[in-house]
Amino acid sequence: MLELYKTDSITTIEDLKDFITVIFVIVDDIYQEVTPAYIKNRKNSKNSIMNDSEIITLSLSGELMSIDSEKVWLGYCKRNLKELFPSFCSRTRFNRTRRALYRTIELIRHSLTKFISLQYDCFRIVDSMPVYACKFGRARFHKTFTGYAAYGKCASKKETFYGFKLHSLITFDGYITDFILTSASIDDREALWELTDNAKYLTILGDKGYIGNSIHTELYSERSINLVSLKRNNSKIQLPKKLRQQIFKKRRLIETVNSQLSEQLNVPKVLAKSRLGLLARLETKILAHNICCFINKFLRKSMDILKIKQLLFG
Repeated sequence: MLELYKTDSITTIEDLKDFITVIFVIVDDIYQEVTPAYIKNRKNSKNSIMNDSEIITLSLSGELMSIDSEKVWLGYCKRNLKELFPSFCSRTRFNRTRRALYRTIELIRHSLTKFISLQYDCFRIVDSMPVYACKFGRARFHKTFTGYAAYGKCASKKETFYGFKLHSLITFDGYITDFILTSASIDDREALWELTDNAKYLTILGDKGYIGNSIHTELYSERSINLVSLKRNNSKIQLPKKLRQQIFKKRRLIETVNSQLSEQLNVPKVLAKSRLGLLARLETKILAHNICCFINKFLRKSMDILKIKQLLFG
């Protein structure tokens, strides 16, 4: 079904309702293909007020609208989106179903990446960003993520924080192909092993947080991954100037992606009350970003797939 999106069947998105409709069609098409039968046919699923595709669509749309509160977002939808969604389930039911569909949302994200054929793109950029479990001053009183969250340092912001790190791989045009969430104390180089667990034959650009001869050698020998990281200013061996300039140019892209994840999708802000809730929210935010890239690439035929706000606000 997704092959239809490579045609010119949909070229314009006029308003929010159009945008949500397009998201629903994409989500529902993939959902029907990848979701296991035991999830589709689970007990009482036929009697549900809202189906799974509708709940996923509303979750994605709310994240893209930068509305973190499910209560506020569902209230807006009930007032303004009756044409698209005649009936709404309760907020608690919405929240429980969203968390229960965490693995399904992950399957949809993987399927979308496979459809775009990004597995044949052999270049990636790697980076990490902080995800705050709470404000630093309240860290010692925080109980929700005990055993998962930890203290860590963010070199770019020159701060110590309590929470997690989001590690991601993106393509040279800004699509997030892989990500993992670790505690903040985990070294970026250590996380890279898990991040590239299913990858081979890649060239990955990293910043100074990925310096180290051992990881460069081991990644290449075990996975045929060529890690190219910037050198410290006082290093005796520097990369050629032209190569450094190219790395700087490409790495600006991940700063744009991180800015979108931070400012529009509120990734660093944790409102979840459980680890499963946090993972479900994070998976939803990444899928929301990737679906916008997909729409820009195939429906709007845009060279800059990161123009996400234009889809919603024109």
